[in-house]
Order: sequence, then structure tokens, then C-alpha cells
Amino acid sequence: MLTLPTISIITIVFNGEVTLEKTIQSIECQDYPNLEYIIVDGASTDNTVSIIKHYKNVVSKWVSEPDEGLYDAMNKGIRMASGDYLWFINSGDEIYDSTTISSLIKNDTFPYADVYYGDTVMIDLKGNTIGDRRLKPPNTLSWKDFKNGMLVSHQSILVKREIAQWYNLKYQFSADFEWCLLALKKAQKVKNTKQTLSKFLDGGITKQNIIPGLKERFRIMMEHFGMIPTIYHHIPIGWRFLSFVLKHKRF
Repeated sequence: MLTLPTISIITIVFNGEVTLEKTIQSIECQDYPNLEYIIVDGASTDNTVSIIKHYKNVVSKWVSEPDEGLYDAMNKGIRMASGDYLWFINSGDEIYDSTTISSLIKNDTFPYADVYYGDTVMIDLKGNTIGDRRLKPPNTLSWKDFKNGMLVSHQSILVKREIAQWYNLKYQFSADFEWCLLALKKAQKVKNTKQTLSKFLDGGITKQNIIPGLKERFRIMMEHFGMIPTIYHHIPIGWRFLSFVLKHKRF
């Protein structure tokens, strides 16, 4: 009998007493049996640790200690993980619904993919849907598609642990862009789930630091694609960004 893969879901949190519980509950309600749930807390000073302890039946492993920022905490999560796949659902974000993971696996065939990806919806602090993410995942995805920006939300991509890289700590806001790109470079089989995989809390660290984040992303694209292709592709990227903001009054 085929053994179902284990999914290591990792949540990064700091002072998340307002946002963490909904995230945990979205993992708790999953009908998929093989889950490992890891929480990495950056030594919160609010009630975050109390919330983690309250859900000890859901949380497989957790740590609460100072870190060097978001991506250092994510690297801790990778070190703690023992599952076949890594999936980062950070505090405030949610898995889309209770059948998301079971549907994802059920709709694939063995050997399972190296990378799974899907769509994302944006939510506010109350959990209300704001709308779709600005960029839509393509029907097929390769690392070269990242010339056009981060077409897949970091919250809606699952990466086989054996091909996952460490997050590059020289980047403060866009290391996830490079992490996804490098995973796709190594992947032999990439699967479009054609599902909405996650709910992404609007207004996170990347949005709060949009300009330095875009500068970092530009540097990453230069490193992987070269100067001329990066500049060339930023013309339509900029145009799509402005068009979306004008139409939806958000980004």
C-alpha cells in the first residue's frame, strides 16, 4: 500500500496573539492524516506562547527564542522539519479549507511532484476576503517564469524537503522569491494543483517594506537572469502593477 507523503507545515510568528489562532485552526481542521506542524516563535512578549501551548494536540514541534529575522526563523523551521514537503503558512495566513491537502494529494499520481503550487486569496485581519492576489499562477511553471515576478505566492507553494535550499540571509524582504526560484530550478516534476491553496493576510512585512523588497527582488533577478532581461521584463511588470493598483485601489 502506498504511503502518503508527510507535509511539514511551518508557521513563523512574533507577537501574534491576534493572528496565530486562526492559522493554527486552519491546520487543525485538515482531513489529511500525515501532517507535521511546526511553529517558530521569535520570543514573543504577548500571549503567543500561551496560544501555542493551548493547541499542543495540533502542534508537533515548537520553539520560542530570539532570531535574526524572518528568514533566519524560516531556516530554523526547515531544520526542525522531518516531513517530505515543506509548506510555510505564517501567522495570519491560513490553509484554504479543510480538504485542501487531501485534494492536492488525491489529484496526483506517484511518484509525487517535487513542487506543488496553486492560487491564493487575500484576506483582512477579520478573515474577510479582499480579492485575488495580483499575480496569477501560470498553467505551467518553471524558474524562468520568475522573470515576470513572483507569479506564485510563497504561501501557495509546497517544496519537497530534499530539494529545498536555505533562505539567503543577505536578503531581508525577498529571500522567499529566491528560495522558490531555486526550488523550481532543481525540480524535475512541478504540479499545478489548480486549487486555491492558501489565504494570505494582507499587509505583511513585504508589503510594509515594498520599496526595499522590490530592490532586493531586482538584485535577485539580475543574478539569475542578467541585467538586460531583468530591465526588459520590468517594463511589463511595472505596467501590470500600476494597472492593478488603479483598478483595485490595492496592491
